[in-house]
Amino acid sequence: MSGDAQPPLQGTARYALYQFGTSGAAVAVATAVTHPLDVIKIRLQMQLAGQRGNLVGMGAIFTQMVEREGPRSLYLGFPPALMRSLIYGGLRLGLYEPCKHVCSYAFGSTNFAFKFASGVAAGALATALTNPMEVLKVRSQMSTSRISTIGMVRKIVAEEGLKALWKGVGPAMVRAGCLTASQMATYDEAKQALLKLTPLEEGFQLHLMSSCIAGTAGTLVTAPIDMIKTRLMLQKESKGVRVYRNGFHCAYQVVLTEGVKSLYKGGFATFARLGPQTAITFIACEKLRELVGMTAI
Repeated sequence: MSGDAQPPLQGTARYALYQFGTSGAAVAVATAVTHPLDVIKIRLQMQLAGQRGNLVGMGAIFTQMVEREGPRSLYLGFPPALMRSLIYGGLRLGLYEPCKHVCSYAFGSTNFAFKFASGVAAGALATALTNPMEVLKVRSQMSTSRISTIGMVRKIVAEEGLKALWKGVGPAMVRAGCLTASQMATYDEAKQALLKLTPLEEGFQLHLMSSCIAGTAGTLVTAPIDMIKTRLMLQKESKGVRVYRNGFHCAYQVVLTEGVKSLYKGGFATFARLGPQTAITFIACEKLRELVGMTAI
């Protein structure tokens, strides 16, 4: 961050509102723009589940969806995705700074390791609270029937029980922790390095370059975890897929039956979505923080 000191806001409640509000709004904007890529990524990750074979690329998946399901299919699962982005995004990004300040107070340091740890804690906690919305989003994205979000909740609870809404929460927490840590810590460090090593100053160009670096790091770290999370959340819906007992068992079965490369199924789509989403999120968040009088990230 640009500094540990926070602007003089009137009370803790107002600061919390700004902190989580700007983060949630920024993630919501990014989600609205990149959601079609998320739908395509999910479809790619579920290709040839449980077997080996030639995989179809992003372009082919996009064409198939538009031709068979219509253009609206690119926004399947958007309502729960938007709801989740407001809450999850606000918590994930909003908790990073408080966690970092706790590390600074307790250990007297905010080096990369503590920044990474702060990101892990913020991401994992945010996901634990919002996992049901992620399950609804993923199920809706794979469904060809135009079922409402409420209808999907009723269907899942009736057929699989309430616990099903927390299906895949373990890998989801690991992914969110790694994603938040890699994004926030890398963005934080990249900004500081660019400010020191280049003539760039606080502003759009600095934010764009730092967020692109963060997006690349986030993709490399989280793509395999994201694929495992998707398989766990959708295993009941996928014909021919073995039942995965947990994340480690899922990873083992995927590598055994589909090969090591399958862990990066949808990897390019993940980057195509996560790269722009990361850039939009940080740029929007920085601007919103500026508008409400907060310090830059």
